[in-house]
Amino acid sequence: MSSTSFDAEWAGLKGGTAAATQMRLAGTAPDGGGGGGGEDLKSDQAVWNKASNDVGQLVSGIKKAKAEFEAGQSGAAVPGVESAAAQSELYQSWKTYLDGLSGKCTALQGPMVQAGKGQVANDEALRADFARMNGQYKDTPATGGSN
Repeated sequence: MSSTSFDAEWAGLKGGTAAATQMRLAGTAPDGGGGGGGEDLKSDQAVWNKASNDVGQLVSGIKKAKAEFEAGQSGAAVPGVESAAAQSELYQSWKTYLDGLSGKCTALQGPMVQAGKGQVANDEALRADFARMNGQYKDTPATGGSN
């Protein structure tokens, strides 16, 4: 296989990947045309609540793993043994990490619920604004007949 054919094949692969990963804004038609107008993107409070609950369940799992991790440390600290000292240092590092991760998950729960409430409220306000505007500014009837 010559390097030119490899270069050509590589360029083709890169081009195909770039074309397949183009960004599409929510609400636009898949073909790049404007105004998708579909209802495939919705804010749903129940989804946000479930996500918040799932994060809470992560906290429970982390606490259980941490308890088992701590139980496994009994008898591991042997004075004068270098590997025991290194293992203790590693244990402390992981314990700190798990404490931080658990705290972060707990801290995320409330904001996730609030984000869902805010997005749903924003959707409802926008929907009402557009409905009010549509009622105020009616299109004129077509000229030349009712067809």
